[in-house]
Amino acid sequence: MSRNVSLRRRLEYAGIGLTAVLALAMICLLVVDALRAVPIVGELYDQARIAGWWADYYLGTNVFYHPFMWRSIATGILIGVVAPLVGTYLVHREMALIGETLAHTAFAGVAVGLLVSARTGWNGSLMLVALIVGILGALGVQWLAERTDTYGDVPIAIMLTGSFAVGTLVISYGRGMTGIAVEDYIFGSISVVTPSGARLMAVISVVVVGVIVATYKQFLFITFDEQAARVARLNVTWYNTLLVVMTAVVVVGAMQILGVILVAAMLVVPVAAATQIAHSFRETLYLSILFGQAAVIGGFVISISQGLPTGGSIVVVAIACYLLAVFASGRSTTAISTH
Repeated sequence: MSRNVSLRRRLEYAGIGLTAVLALAMICLLVVDALRAVPIVGELYDQARIAGWWADYYLGTNVFYHPFMWRSIATGILIGVVAPLVGTYLVHREMALIGETLAHTAFAGVAVGLLVSARTGWNGSLMLVALIVGILGALGVQWLAERTDTYGDVPIAIMLTGSFAVGTLVISYGRGMTGIAVEDYIFGSISVVTPSGARLMAVISVVVVGVIVATYKQFLFITFDEQAARVARLNVTWYNTLLVVMTAVVVVGAMQILGVILVAAMLVVPVAAATQIAHSFRETLYLSILFGQAAVIGGFVISISQGLPTGGSIVVVAIACYLLAVFASGRSTTAISTH
């Protein structure tokens, strides 16, 4: 038994190591893409395109030569890391609905950005507007939860419906204006991933992973015993706010690929799969990231080979991973230790 456990852990560590290398490679690729005007970096950029051409030639595809596909794939890989990472805390704290709420809030931000762009000719990043609005929405949810006597999910439901209502009103008001088109943001599309959006996702990924690593013990304490954390004089309100803000920025980045409707799935489904077979919280973190990567890579393969929407393909693969984990575990729930 101990030999099997040791082998399992080595495989998990190997998978996490490969995922870290892949994510770092995607960030480097985005850096090269952003700095390609620099002579030395430009040479690397040209070599990368040549390598992509050869990959397309041998695989019979028309994917890896095009920079916009680099950005889309890199964004997806990074989503597969940070969404399950943050989602693990949300699921264990029974806050899974907050991802959907902040996605709708970010949708309102995109709608506002599109309207401003159409009325004024502003050419700024819509993702930046969505990020600002998403963070404000996250702070609003936390403020309502701390200062009202309603049940915990009521502020979340209010923000979900209210933000989507604002978004639909803004879109209806701007209907017919040039540039008002939000379908890709609702359903997700690789064409939505702009250079600035991909770079924003890279920054988000680095920041979120850094914060989780630095505050792992604090978040673990709050997740499993919030009352004891308060007694221990831990600033629970601050960490709760930090968690919802991180959720907001991850949702904004993931919305580019998955869309408003499906973005919450990557916060929940890989974590749900991991909880079926994990025996500790740390193992749940590792496995949720691995399931997230499997969903993203498998979804891209299906999407590209069959010409299907990327967001839907990723979520379907994630659900398939969840069902496999359920069958593999042979149980509906798993006792999770905090180690």
